[in-house]
This record gives sequence, structure tokens and C-alpha cells, in this order.
Amino acid sequence: MSIKNSYLFQLTEEKDNCLVFKLPEENIDARCYVLEEDIVRVFVTKGEQPKIDKTWLVAPGLEDVPFNGRDRLDTSLFSLPAYKTEQGADHFYIETARMKVAIRLEGFQITWYARDEQSGEFIKFAQDRATQAYNFDGSLGEGVYHYLARDRREQYYGLGEKSGEMNRHGRRYRMHSLDPMGYDAETTDPLYKHIPYYLTYQPETKISFGIFYDNMSQSTFDMGNEMDNYHGLYRYYQAVDGDLDYYIILGPEMKQVVEKFSWLTGQTIFAPRWSLGYSGSTMTYTDAPDAQVQLHKFLALCEEHDIICDSFQLSSGYTSIEDKRYVFHWNKDKFPEPEQLFQTFHDKGVRLCANIKPCLLTDHPQYQALAEANMFIQDATGTAEEKAQFWDETGAYLDFTNEKTIAWWKEQVTEQLLKLNIDSTWNDNNEFEIWTKDAKCNGFGAGIDFELVRAIQPLLMMKASYEAQKEYAPHLRPYLISRSGCPGMQRYVQTWSGDNYTEWKALKYNIKMGLGLSLSGIYNIGHDVGGFAGPAPEPELLVRWVQNGIFHPRFTIHSWNSDQTVNVPWMYPEVAADIKHLIKFRYQLTPYLYNALYEAHAYYRPIIRPVFYEFGGDEKTFEPSDDFLLGDAMLVASVVDKGATTRQVYLPECVDGWYDYHTENWYEGGQTVLLPAPFDKPPLLVKAGSMIPMNDDQVTFATRKETRGMKLFPHALEGQSEYTLFEDDGVSVISDTSCAKIHFVLTVATNQIDVRVTKIGGYQLPYEQMNFYLPANEKRPLFVNGKKLESQAGRFCFLVSECEEGA
Repeated sequence: MSIKNSYLFQLTEEKDNCLVFKLPEENIDARCYVLEEDIVRVFVTKGEQPKIDKTWLVAPGLEDVPFNGRDRLDTSLFSLPAYKTEQGADHFYIETARMKVAIRLEGFQITWYARDEQSGEFIKFAQDRATQAYNFDGSLGEGVYHYLARDRREQYYGLGEKSGEMNRHGRRYRMHSLDPMGYDAETTDPLYKHIPYYLTYQPETKISFGIFYDNMSQSTFDMGNEMDNYHGLYRYYQAVDGDLDYYIILGPEMKQVVEKFSWLTGQTIFAPRWSLGYSGSTMTYTDAPDAQVQLHKFLALCEEHDIICDSFQLSSGYTSIEDKRYVFHWNKDKFPEPEQLFQTFHDKGVRLCANIKPCLLTDHPQYQALAEANMFIQDATGTAEEKAQFWDETGAYLDFTNEKTIAWWKEQVTEQLLKLNIDSTWNDNNEFEIWTKDAKCNGFGAGIDFELVRAIQPLLMMKASYEAQKEYAPHLRPYLISRSGCPGMQRYVQTWSGDNYTEWKALKYNIKMGLGLSLSGIYNIGHDVGGFAGPAPEPELLVRWVQNGIFHPRFTIHSWNSDQTVNVPWMYPEVAADIKHLIKFRYQLTPYLYNALYEAHAYYRPIIRPVFYEFGGDEKTFEPSDDFLLGDAMLVASVVDKGATTRQVYLPECVDGWYDYHTENWYEGGQTVLLPAPFDKPPLLVKAGSMIPMNDDQVTFATRKETRGMKLFPHALEGQSEYTLFEDDGVSVISDTSCAKIHFVLTVATNQIDVRVTKIGGYQLPYEQMNFYLPANEKRPLFVNGKKLESQAGRFCFLVSECEEGA
């Protein structure tokens, strides 16, 4: 049946901020939940019971949810604010302090309004399509549909890691996780992740809002690609199964939408500091017959070339037999003494992350036992495992809605990896490519169609790995990686954009892909630097990719080159010194990155951001660009064109202007400048008034310690700004005594610069002093906590013991 305009809904119940509207003759329930002043949920079901009564994606402010999910109808984690209602002849109105929902009862079309903060008037920001906005009768295809009216001027962002430009207007996308190795970063769709959420920006009203569909089956988002003369301009969402359950999130600023959505789906995991270091990785080493020898060579070459490396990712070759992958199986021919190898890596300060996959080939040593225990996703009959293509063979995917599967997985992670001194799990190839809608899952004993929970299989896989790591080392913060996932994956893992192709275009469009993930609440991200599939990158491309990669939370050079080469920092002698310098620059900036990671965890702030995220009042920032912000202070201008030696950069309108990080020249905002772009110094600008913490010593592969400097970029004339630096040992679970916060207040006057430094928390800092730095042409004296500091070769030394104590 379809909800047509002639259908008349009636309000039948209002309780606990939930208003239930019914269409009795068709047995349709439409619930409106007033969850926050700026978040309203619409949940439409056939009858009172949803197809699936749990949610794994909605976890307001939570670090974790149970394996079997949360009650889908539970609203206890929301504030449930006061609201007003009004019944009209053919409309029903719901009004909070910040938004208004107008429901036309005939056909159940909804119009959404935002309250203007100055005038108090309501401004329309969204509207269901006027004709047949909801369709359930199959006349337009299978599943559920939601049609919204579209304006040609609107800009659409989000949907996770999608190819092409950041503005999604005019394209159609699928949410169907695949393994598209060597994808085209400009055109390929779908990719790896299932993120049924996007936000809309309206240039005319400056209003932004998000819409999130809590549905785990494969789906389509048409963002204005389709047109039909009879229905006006529209966009639509269609899912092949499940109920229509969506959340409208009002900004009105874009950054407010993003951070609210991140809160709605759960906290970003606070990974250890070493997860931000350079991570070595290549399939070539672990695929080699003498893999253990190759890994020893990699470690020795890092030391020889003085490449600071914090971790190495063991690709799945360690599990192989004749090029096939058998998860949790160690190939002892390749790795005759794995414990000795791992100890050598640890002695050099390099952690290890091991690749694991959720599909067992049919000749896997444990396959038969697991099949007999019904631990795989089942076929349509529910009596045998559903077979799937996997690594050029046939296998079956584990069912992580089965408690026996979860227990087995956790045991294997612990026994085969963690007890061998593996530090982290790399949850890979977890797209669960099952090409039938009729497969079945255990559903935690309830039995359920696989399609209804398709997207949570990778989520539960990474949660099982996360639980194993937490239980094995409860005093340490877990670090995990996952390629596939859905909203909520940020609670467990760092991720990346999968197996990109080696070409200049991939560098350019991976930037936009990462920003799309950031706008979709997935903050801890990166890309395979240098390109994964295809030929080796030419020297220039490798350097430019490294320049870009050092400004992402995940910085990994990873490859499976078709010409049998290996992407490593020293592969080209003519640029090896530049790459070494860039990696050391990354290490120097780690305190700033680590603080951004903490803020992502604690305050739901993205780590990398589109320029318009902070400067939306400047319309030029919405124009297509390859620039992005790291935190709120750094403007990164990556070089993505072959042969370029300079870079044009638009500096957003900013009262205090911008500094070139390297030359320390000051520029006024609202203009385009031409910057040099040498291999060893990526174009980088800093907003005036910012304070950038850094590791202050010269570091090497062999010698690393935590020291602190603070680079000050004062306001040009006068101004005040604040910055809070989070400090801990980088690995331990956070407690009241295991961390500290150092609060800086920068006050700039025409005749002097003042900094107040306050330390909060009992953690003893690993350094006794910090050095302040001013731009070379800055002549105003520097006072810290009231004391004038004198420059010593450009450094202003401040003793930590002189910090003021804060509550």
C-alpha cells in the first residue's frame, strides 16, 4: 500500500514526547518524537511493531552499546524538552523553542521550520514532496521511500566516503558496502561504508540541517539526479528493507549539525597517541615467502634512514596458504618465530596491527566445526551457511548476531594475536558481500533476515575485537582499524578510504572523500598514502601524497603495487630526505593532532574540516577547493597537480588574518595568495590568534621523548583567544589522576603579548619546561603569568612549575 494524499491520519496518543498518528484503514503508525529542541524523529511502521526493535546506530553520548543493541523505542538518553501543539482543520503543529513541525494530516506531508534567533519568526527549511512523499506499495520499487522537495540552490554534504565533489547535489548514490579495489575516487560508487545521513545547506537562509535514516539495509540516495515533471523537484531515500525511521537535526550552523550527529551516534574512541604516528604497511612483505626476513629489513631500514615509525600493519599474508587467506592461521613457513619478530619491533618502539577477516574459506581448518555450530550467516532455508565469493574462492561470513560467534572471535583474537604481543586488530574485508536478500541471521536468538541488519555485521565484528582487546589489557586504551562500517563505527575504530588507485586524481578526491566522512561523524580517518593499487607512484606524486597524509589522523603508506614494487619512504633516493623531513614534521605536530583527537572524543569536534565549517559566513569557502582545516587553526593547502611549484590559496575572511606557518609572514583574510610549495615544506597557514603545541626536540627513530613548545601566532593588533591542551601518558585509560589539562589564555595588546597558563589535574607532566615561540618579525615583549620572558635564540623558556593551579 502507499500513503497517498487522500489518506487522513489521526492523532491517537501523546505520551513521553511521542505523538502517534494512525491511518487505521491501512494499519500504519507514524510516530513523531520530540527528542531535543532541535532534533525530531519520525518513525513510520506497518502496525505498532517495527520490523526490528533494536538500534545499534543511535547511541546519544555513549562510548558503546550492547552487542544485542538498544531498545529502538527508548528515549531515556534524550532531554525530551517541553513543546507546544496545535490542531488545525487539516494540520497538526508541534513547536519547540527552536523548531516547528507542521504535519498535513491528509497524506502525512511534513514541513519543517527553524526559529530565527533575532526575529523569533519561523523560517521554512525542509518540506516533504507535495505528492506521495511516502510509498510502501512497491509501485516505485521494493522497500521504503521518503521524498523531500528539492531546491536547485541547496547544497548537500555527507553520506560518508563518497567519490567526487563534496557537494552531492545532482548525483545518485548507493549504500551497499563493496570491495572496489583500485576505485576511481572521482566516480566509483558504492564504496565501503554505509552512512545513511547527509546535511543540507541553504545559501539563501544560511540554515543547515541533517537527516539521518536509522536503517541498516542497502539503500539509495537520489540527490536530484532523477526528475519527474508531475512531482516538481525532489530528492529521495529508498531502502530495500526495514522501516522508515529518520531524524531531522537542525543546526542552524553546519558545525552544529555535524557535532549533534556525532553525539547522536556515539563518542569517537580515544585511541592511544602512537596511533597517530607513521604506520608502515604493505601487502608485499607479508605475501613474500620470507615474510619475517622482509619485516626485519623494514625495521632496519627505518632505523638506517631515520624514519620515525610508531606501528606496522601486518597484512593478511601472514595467514596465507598458497595465496589464500585463512583468518587466525599463522603461516609458520613465512613466520617461523613470530614472537621473536614482535619482540624486536617492540624493542624499537614499533607496535603491530594484525589483519583479520570475517569470512572463512570452505577449506579453513575450523570451517566445518563452525558450520555445524551454525555460526555463519545462513541461507534462505536457515539450515545451511550462505556461501559467498571471497579471495577468488568460496567461503562463508561469520554471523556476529550470534553470541557463539562473538565468543569464538574474541577467543581467537586473544589466543592468536594478543598473547603473541600483537597490539591492535585491523578489521578488514568486512563488507559482508552477500548477494541475496534471503539470507538469515541468528539475531541473538530471535532469528532475523540478514538484509535488515546488513550494515551492523561489520560494526559487531569490530566491537568483538574491541572487547577482546579491552579484556586482555584493561589498563590500556584499545586501538583498532576497520575498513567497512556504519554510523557508530567511530566508537571503536580508526578508518580509511580503502584500496585507492595510484594517480594524481585519487590524491585530489581522497581529500574530499575524507571531508565527507568528517561531516558524517567519522573523524579518525586517513587514506593509503601513495596509492594502494596500480603502479608505483612517481617520486613527485609520492611526496605530494605524504605532504597531504601527515595532516590526517591516520597516516599510513600502504600498497599492493601491480609492478611488484613497495611504497616506502626511502624508495626514491632523490626525495627520501624530503619525506624524512615531512614525517619528522608530522611528529613535531603530534601534540596538536593528539589534542584534536581528544576534542573529537570529548566534544564531538571533527579533526579535519572543510574550510566552510569554520568560515561559513564567507560564501567563497563553499566553492570547490582542495583545501581543508586541521582543527580550527591550521589551513592545509595540498598540492594535487603534477609539476606545480606554487599553490594558490584562498584565505577565508578572518578579522585577524593568517600566518604562513613556515615563513611566518602575515596575510589579511578574504584574498587569494600565491605560496611556494617546495617538497620539504607543504603550504600551511595558521589563523592569527592561534596557539600550536608541538614536540620541541629534534627526534630520531632511536630517540623520542615528550617535550613541549607552543608556537604563538598573535593577533595583528589586539585580541584574546584560548586553548586547552590535554596531556597524559598516551596509552592509559583516562582517570582523574592519569591526565592533565593546561589552559592558555593569549591576550594581545598593541604594546605587549600576555599568556596565562593554568594547569588542571594531577598528572605529572613528562617535561619540566615549555618553550614559547613568536614570529621572527614580532617585536612586542612576551609576558607569561605576569613575568616578562627573554628570548634565548628565538625561544622563550617557561618552567612548568610556574603554572597557575586550576580547579
